[in-house]
Amino acid sequence: MTILGVDSNPQHAEQALERGIADEILSLEAAVISADVVVLATPVNAILQQLPVVLELLRPNAALMDFGSTKEQLCAVVATHPKREQYVATHPIAGTEYSGPEAAFATLLDGKTMIICEREKSAPAALEQVEQLCRLLEMPLRYMPAAEHDLHFAYVSHLSHISSFALGLTVLDKENNEKNIFDMAGSGFSSTVRLAKSSPQMWGPIFSQNRKNVSEALAGYIEQLQQFKAAIDAQDEELTKELMAKANDIRRILG
Repeated sequence: MTILGVDSNPQHAEQALERGIADEILSLEAAVISADVVVLATPVNAILQQLPVVLELLRPNAALMDFGSTKEQLCAVVATHPKREQYVATHPIAGTEYSGPEAAFATLLDGKTMIICEREKSAPAALEQVEQLCRLLEMPLRYMPAAEHDLHFAYVSHLSHISSFALGLTVLDKENNEKNIFDMAGSGFSSTVRLAKSSPQMWGPIFSQNRKNVSEALAGYIEQLQQFKAAIDAQDEELTKELMAKANDIRRILG
């Protein structure tokens, strides 16, 4: 198997070759017309622009997949494309807060769930290529409509990133001495704010593309924060405990 890489950043392209992430770096067009499977792993605003172009270049029997964290707009932009059936809309539930070739590691996708949206619109051959790749990585497969995907991920992924960014900003605004933050921060703070290190170039477009669902999730989250604030302001410890006990039910889902 040969991995062809495409990157607009020459330094990243060089690092990808040095680290063995790609065997060769080509232009987008040269890579696509040579590939059996094409993976778009760029910010979702870039994927939105790339999908129709790449589909047009795709050779017969090749499959196109993307790793975007949104799906509804991406599926919509190629809904009437003559080569739509060669596209398999995918989202691997994997990743870290880091980005760039230096953050890559070989086992990132191993055993992680892969979500496939609108599989009925993909050709059986293209779908089989993607599913086979997932099976090789022992990735469990889940299937769902694109709109359902975006709604769910507004709550379980996009909201958690926003709350992490907001927590980071709140603490930075209050504590100008970053050394003090580092010295006093425990594991709870570190794990909660970890996502605030994520790339704005990647997450900004995700929030924009999924703005309706993200706004709905934020409204519910803000309402919960306001309940905690009101209970604490009123020194109503019993209500605070009641809210926390209710939240403890998450153990039933997450273990």
